[in-house]
Amino acid sequence: MKKNEISSSALVSISSLTLKARKLEVDTRKHFVAVISNDCSLCKSAGFRTEARINIENGGHPIIATLYITRNTTISPGEIGLSDSAWEKLGVKEGDKLLVTLAETLDSFALVRAKLHGKTLSDLDYKDITNDMVEGRYSDIQLAAFTTAFVNLDRAETTSLTKAMSESGRQLKWPQYPIVDKHCVGGVPGNRTTMVLVPILAAHGLTIPKTSSRAITSPSGTADTMEVIAPVDLTIEGMRGVVEKEGGCIIWGGSVDLSPADDVLVQIERALDLDSQSQLIASVLSKKLAAGSTHVLIDIPIGPTAKVRYRDEADILKTLFLAVGQDVGLNIQIVETDGTQPVGRGIGPVLEARDVLSVLRNERDAPQDLKAHSLFLAGKILESCGRTPLGKGILEAQKILEGGRALKKFEAICKAQGGFKEPTLAPFKHVITSIQQGAILSIDNRLISRIAKLAGAPDSPAAGIDLHVSLKTVVEKGQPLFTIYAESPGELNYALHYFHSHQQVILIGDAI
Repeated sequence: MKKNEISSSALVSISSLTLKARKLEVDTRKHFVAVISNDCSLCKSAGFRTEARINIENGGHPIIATLYITRNTTISPGEIGLSDSAWEKLGVKEGDKLLVTLAETLDSFALVRAKLHGKTLSDLDYKDITNDMVEGRYSDIQLAAFTTAFVNLDRAETTSLTKAMSESGRQLKWPQYPIVDKHCVGGVPGNRTTMVLVPILAAHGLTIPKTSSRAITSPSGTADTMEVIAPVDLTIEGMRGVVEKEGGCIIWGGSVDLSPADDVLVQIERALDLDSQSQLIASVLSKKLAAGSTHVLIDIPIGPTAKVRYRDEADILKTLFLAVGQDVGLNIQIVETDGTQPVGRGIGPVLEARDVLSVLRNERDAPQDLKAHSLFLAGKILESCGRTPLGKGILEAQKILEGGRALKKFEAICKAQGGFKEPTLAPFKHVITSIQQGAILSIDNRLISRIAKLAGAPDSPAAGIDLHVSLKTVVEKGQPLFTIYAESPGELNYALHYFHSHQQVILIGDAI
């Protein structure tokens, strides 16, 4: 029996209750939540209280849920309401009898407390922690403690965390070689190069099973942007079928149970707006390992308002990426790129999807910075795998893109994932214009991302920002700078209110 796993006989030996299952119809993501009635005298006598951790069993493997107590009469005494995730995990039907007990002490959390006091943890320690996370044994508060305690890990512990996270779910193996992948550390809005380079590389003949994330602190992740064009919630069998047929895919990593410990932590990092270097590296590389990658390109944008602001910070991150990659058997290539402004024009799922399609379709007004950056990264991957001579990768990628093969491959990937649909913009918009004549001196990545999020992105996929200028652009007074899109007047006003108190999002000065 695994550590912390509780057998049926052990549960019965503890003071327990039998309660009838009731579905709450509440989405708590991957967190298991249960609700009982305030009038349940048996629950009170058993010591159940709000935010207690409880075991719930349905004749099989139990789950641990966070308990809440309600005065609402929709949950009767003798019933236990379950969130969607708990209902699904237990596989119950309405009215099923569930065995409920207070949870025992979580042994692995003692390791988190030890880390808070500076102890170095082992591979086994990290495995115990991540296993308990995936099984839903950690409350949100305990996950937040982990996230803050494990901020600055050294090479050995980052490697341990990476291995543990990669082994926390399913692991893919492919008969082909090499298996390539790419990741950008983020902080630059609109940087949707993945959706351009995947079809380029797949059209060339490389295998690229791309699992992407949803937004953590940004207005859109690659999975959010791809989802407005094609389905991304594939099963692992569905993913394998797409890759075997088309050579590549662009799906949400959370749907295929690859490094599920990372998916748990992402929810907490999003709430805390926190993304430490060691956890960033473990998150990225654990996904690549689990997906069966052999060669991974890491893009580190550097800029005053990007995630990585200074070159010495990038050097530290680069060194740790290369070291941990070597420790876990990945061929890592690092490129440092310009992070001083957004890439492309759109910020938000639909607007970014529009840019991607414009580049793939070779439209005359396609954002050239997105095209150039995508070709640069695709070229680097082609060269690192020995598919083209050094210095010739960009030309090969350009030939595939401009010859139409990349668009054809992208459409085939979308069809294999479930179908293609054209993105449509949100109905409400407001144009922000320049209040003076001059040149664009700076564009604040963080502030403009914040405005896009307040407008509704990514939860409202068609919301976001459409940029009309870039650095060094000379503008006239009254010339459009960017347009805010929203799916409701309230969200549009919310974003505008923030902009009017943070107008330094785009700085304009004397023409250069």
